Amino acid sequence: MIEFKQGNLLEENVEALVNTVNCVGVMGKGIALQFKQAYPENFRQYEKACRAGEVQPGRMFSVVTNSLLNPRYIINFPTKRHWKGKSKIEDIKSGLVALVAEVRQLGINSIAIPPLGCGNGGLDWAIVKPLIESAFAQLPEVQVIIFEPTGAPRAEEMPVATKKPNMTRARALFIRLLELYGIPGYELTRLEIQKLAYFLQEAGEPLRLEYVKHKYGPYANNLNHVLKHIEGHYIRGYGDGTAKAESAEIYVLPKGTEAAQAFLATEIEAHKRLEQVSNLIIGFETPYGMELLATVHWVATKETIPAQDSEQAIALVHEWSERKRKMFKSEHIRKAWQRLHQQNWLTANVSETL
Repeated sequence: MIEFKQGNLLEENVEALVNTVNCVGVMGKGIALQFKQAYPENFRQYEKACRAGEVQPGRMFSVVTNSLLNPRYIINFPTKRHWKGKSKIEDIKSGLVALVAEVRQLGINSIAIPPLGCGNGGLDWAIVKPLIESAFAQLPEVQVIIFEPTGAPRAEEMPVATKKPNMTRARALFIRLLELYGIPGYELTRLEIQKLAYFLQEAGEPLRLEYVKHKYGPYANNLNHVLKHIEGHYIRGYGDGTAKAESAEIYVLPKGTEAAQAFLATEIEAHKRLEQVSNLIIGFETPYGMELLATVHWVATKETIPAQDSEQAIALVHEWSERKRKMFKSEHIRKAWQRLHQQNWLTANVSETL
């Protein structure tokens, strides 16, 4: 019996849940990251199997949960060869043959299946849907619940069963900065978080974040790894990382606040850096303001030929992209330059020219 649903696949009461994976041991975003957070042992076994070359297209990798309750199995279905690539329809077809065989072999009576390859994989659901229906038509006695594409569930609805990471100075500083930003009532998204971490690192904190010039200003992809690691333990809202950077609200959990404050209680230098960043961003606490401030700082300190005054900064910001040229007014760039200069965030040889 086949049933179509929308919602959170991980909450379905069935004997087996199907997880879509790649063949290189990465569960970086989307439903795979949801599974990694909810079933960390499944990820450990999957990662080990990838290193051994056991996870391949057209072959299922099943993990027994050893739970008295459903699900009894996590079936990892390779829909991508590499996490950077796209899904191939032939891998879905061969995988479905293997999945049906796996269901028969394990004696599974109920199973929940996501839209295979139709999220980050880029396949067309109108093509994949009939393939799944056709494959399971030969198992009418099995309850098959197929989840159609609707986007990810809310971050708060995604279960997290990973081990709570230890609090470190860098994490404590980062969490406290997020909390301080949110105190006046401002919503916090990944866009602002990128900029807060950028300035914390520029203040001298060795966060080892690898910032590059990006659409929304300075961007560090490895900051996402930090957010994944502390999601559900110290913060909430990152979820599986698929929501738009400028729209998904992230907030600090009470236990995150407590742990960070306790860790930093005697860290005098850390408090100085927090105060330095907090003072800098006063009046700029919006996605627009934070992008503006970080972009102006970047063109004054990171460009091959950095801006030496506000007029040069205007030119470099407007050369960055057509989007920034249209969005950032010259007078706003001058105000950002003035703030950075007055609070000593720029090199000594630049001018405060407005």
